[in-house]
Amino acid sequence: MVASALQIVGLLLGGAGMVGTFAVTAMPQWRVSAFIENNIIVFETIWEGLWMHCIRQANIRMQCKVYDSVLALPLDLQASRGLMCVGSVLSLLAFVVAVIGMKCTRCAQSSCQDKGYVILTAGLLFILSGAVELIPVCWVANTIISDFYNPLVNAAQKRELGEALYLGWVAALCLIAAGAIFCSFFRCCEKTRSYGYSAATHSSTHSQHKKTESLYSKSQYV
Repeated sequence: MVASALQIVGLLLGGAGMVGTFAVTAMPQWRVSAFIENNIIVFETIWEGLWMHCIRQANIRMQCKVYDSVLALPLDLQASRGLMCVGSVLSLLAFVVAVIGMKCTRCAQSSCQDKGYVILTAGLLFILSGAVELIPVCWVANTIISDFYNPLVNAAQKRELGEALYLGWVAALCLIAAGAIFCSFFRCCEKTRSYGYSAATHSSTHSQHKKTESLYSKSQYV
């Protein structure tokens, strides 16, 4: 019962991390315009994402445009686009593998040991997808912070951390937590299997010893 509940929690965390990863990849709020020094045009907000940039005016009208070329993006956003796509694919694959390997899933030709290895694979994929997602999110955040405190960067070009970065950190933590849960469940299965094997071996040895004693006793009476 506890194992099933643990797997469900891991699956929910992995699903939330997967959905969050898809949302972060599509959101344009990676880099948001900062209103500092003489840059006091507060009725216009600029968003820069992996696929498009948007201009929002006075919370009423918003215009978005897809980037004309990948080469027009900064280096951190270029790399982030590819890494986030890889992270999205890995998180989806991990979720599918986790569903297949769940203990409550009935497969006619799969044993408990096979399901344990499937669960381990899902856990490792979740951890890998979370790590892959952390790389672009932390990279872009570091670039934004460095440019913000760089006096050589024009105030109009400085940006702040967007909502997509915060959501990316949360999604990555959910994926890593889900992976840790599935990996720990596999270790518990291995310990239970080893204990069961040891107990069965001890029982078999004990019964064989009793049988030998019985035969010895009969031979004495004869």
